[in-house]
Amino acid sequence: MANLKHIAIGETAPDFTAPAAGRGDATLSKLRGQRVWLAFFRYAGCPLCNMRISQMIKDAKHYEDERLAILAVFQSPAARLERYLGPLNPPFPLVSDPAEQLYALYGLEKSLAGFLAPAVGPKLVKAMAAGFFPRATDGSKTRIPGDFLIDENGVVADAFYGKNIGDHIPFERVESFLARNK
Repeated sequence: MANLKHIAIGETAPDFTAPAAGRGDATLSKLRGQRVWLAFFRYAGCPLCNMRISQMIKDAKHYEDERLAILAVFQSPAARLERYLGPLNPPFPLVSDPAEQLYALYGLEKSLAGFLAPAVGPKLVKAMAAGFFPRATDGSKTRIPGDFLIDENGVVADAFYGKNIGDHIPFERVESFLARNK
């Protein structure tokens, strides 16, 4: 795969407008003045992604109290997001990017090695034990997730590029960002 340009800490986060399941469009620049957690996932039926989203939903009130807006990007069409993730009732937008343009904009890659990584197995078992089972796939199964913490001025304060399909920014890094930027 061609090397995509990674977004660096200190850069202005690339702006975008994209459809959000059941919420119209989501525009990053409309969140200026707020801190933003821009989280990129794989597809709506991914058990690893569903487990992570459920953890984020569980902590959503805390993030809201900390004035942290969340945008969760998936490579699934909006209808699939509503079908698989809508029942979880996320209080934040689920952004649909089936053409994977936002993934390219933020330099997120695909990796067969990241799909087959030994670290994925235990995470998958944990997700399935929690009731999240593999379902229909949209886009690439080898998509590697990423997370970006963006300050009130639209500047990237932390950029996390996963190493495998189940690798997201540790929640402790999100809390550190919140503590630094009160």
